[in-house]
Amino acid sequence: MSKATFNPTRFNKSKNTPFNEVMDAHLSRRNFVKRGLGLSAMTAFGGFGLSACGSDNDDNSTPETPTTPEAPTQSSAVLGFESIPGSLTDSVAIPAGYSAYVLAPWGTPLNSKAAAWKDDGSNTAEDQANSVGMHHDGMHFFPLNDAGDDGLLCINHEYIDQSALHPTGPTYDTDGKRSVIDEIRKEINAHGVSVVRIKLESGMWEVVENDSYNRRFTGATVMDMGGPLAYSSYLETRYSPDGSQARGTLNNCGNGYTPWGTYLTCEENWPGYFVNKGTLTDEQTRIGISTSDTRYGWDHLAGDDDERLDEFARFDVTPSGSSAANDYRNEANGHGYIVEIDPYSPNSRAVKRTALGRFRHEGCVFGKLEEGKPITFYSGHDSRFEYLYKFVSDAVWDAADANSTNRLTVGDKYMNAGTLYVAKFSEDGVGEWLPLTLDGVTTDGSTLASSFDSQAAIILNTAGAADLVGATPMDRPEWAAVDPFTGTVYLTLTNNSQRTDSTNPANPRLNNNFGHIIRWDEGDAATEFSWDIFVFGSPDDGDADTNLSGLTDLNQFASPDGLAFDARGILWVQTDNGASEVTEETNDQMLAIVPSTMVDADGNQQVVSADNQTQLKRFFVGPNGCEVTGFAITPDYTTIFANIQHPSNWPYSDKADEATPAGVTVRPRAATVMIRKDDGGAVGV
Repeated sequence: MSKATFNPTRFNKSKNTPFNEVMDAHLSRRNFVKRGLGLSAMTAFGGFGLSACGSDNDDNSTPETPTTPEAPTQSSAVLGFESIPGSLTDSVAIPAGYSAYVLAPWGTPLNSKAAAWKDDGSNTAEDQANSVGMHHDGMHFFPLNDAGDDGLLCINHEYIDQSALHPTGPTYDTDGKRSVIDEIRKEINAHGVSVVRIKLESGMWEVVENDSYNRRFTGATVMDMGGPLAYSSYLETRYSPDGSQARGTLNNCGNGYTPWGTYLTCEENWPGYFVNKGTLTDEQTRIGISTSDTRYGWDHLAGDDDERLDEFARFDVTPSGSSAANDYRNEANGHGYIVEIDPYSPNSRAVKRTALGRFRHEGCVFGKLEEGKPITFYSGHDSRFEYLYKFVSDAVWDAADANSTNRLTVGDKYMNAGTLYVAKFSEDGVGEWLPLTLDGVTTDGSTLASSFDSQAAIILNTAGAADLVGATPMDRPEWAAVDPFTGTVYLTLTNNSQRTDSTNPANPRLNNNFGHIIRWDEGDAATEFSWDIFVFGSPDDGDADTNLSGLTDLNQFASPDGLAFDARGILWVQTDNGASEVTEETNDQMLAIVPSTMVDADGNQQVVSADNQTQLKRFFVGPNGCEVTGFAITPDYTTIFANIQHPSNWPYSDKADEATPAGVTVRPRAATVMIRKDDGGAVGV
């Protein structure tokens, strides 16, 4: 979540024990062996079940039947660059021997319906509907050939900067209401997702214009609903009386992808796009629907003679008709989900997967796959004092589905039915996944059936149900990533400056301005896991209670946000920093580390400490004012793609590391940066 859009209101009114209280006790015990479950590099996890990776059998005889070689449980990758200094310039910084170039910036035309981007902000709404959106965020690369030099880049667009989007910002009338329809349509079209075909030509990636794969999903694109809420009365609107469809996807921040080749975009800070000027429902109160105005005033032109199909009226969810079929009281209920997109099928419609919960999703990542076991997906609710969730499919994984061309049908199989859980952390390093089902036990000893009449009702108010079962409030749980060697799951907890009165084991610091990364391994049962804290963000001169990981000026960071493993086992950590102690030293950045190689003599995974902190290396720094977010890598590892969101005065040229000259002002453009080694070799090693 960009700090530029963060709503500081605390919507969680539960009395559940917060993560920092649990973590305080945990830190005092972190040298103890965890009860029953250990974070060991010598075990690997598939689905939610524990699988042995080694054998104690010393018999050297040849088995009667051949056995499949077991996958390694430790990466062989070694970072091959020196950690770079911090940077405070209108350019990106990269290690020696690398080059960085701007790719697919905001406004890049995708087809002939769009005019070229104009640096005065005068492009129209129609131009924007057919061009790359604004404020790039999560992304993924989908190859189109075996060589990996031709593919599709799916890019999220989290929100907009109205002052940059329009020549002189948005237009208002004398009553303070929006007054230009094309401006609002342009803003809606700048949201969502871009699917962009790119090709590697002479060592440079280029956008392929007018390609049949290029397409946009915007804040107005019609999407299908899947899972428990599909076709329910909760989604009934004047536009979709049967509850089968929703319009648009908003505030697309983190992302994910599936084993069968689809893209997952996550609707995060979406509640502020809607307003209820009457009485909020329970779920609207819990999630934070506005009672005064919409974020950008898109509802101001409701009823205008040029309005089409209630395109603006739908953002006002105040009941006004005799039933839901006559107004848009349920319009917001169609938002807050993981959205599945098939990038390989240009005419397919996106599907919102309601079974994975409805909240402010930051990202979505699947656990390590195992044939014949369910698939697990993890997602954080990115707000202060919110929760970590996982979804376990009813269907078990069939590897043949990875090659299906009916990709959204495969998505129906694995993502429409299953069990949604929320995490509770204990101080001894063992956690519990609490089921959000009608028979889920609440803290008062009853069940969720006492408060909800259906699974659809639970999903609609996922966070409220999590309150009732006693989940652990966290410090803004954001992106998750799964180590491809150990199966360990990592999660960024960005920060929480409002934690002033209590802590818990997983969130141990009051006024947590710097954030940290936790990790866990699943247990034998779907309801158990073991956890630890991998690294604490801190300025290098933080005191002993702050700089718990011993960071130096070459790897100090704050507010970890984006998180991704590549297939080599390298963990890439991106920041959205708002802590002055670090921002005065460096802009937002991307660091790298190989966790599976950090083990002791007994094979137990180690946390980052003063003794081994040099293994965490700064690889990339963004320009002034930006957030570094979104990670993708080509199959041959020769190109990393990273996104720059809301830069202040960048890019000056196609060369991303060329600084904007002093005294020169450019219209800022979010963009993807492609990073390659000058010798054409694999990046990072």
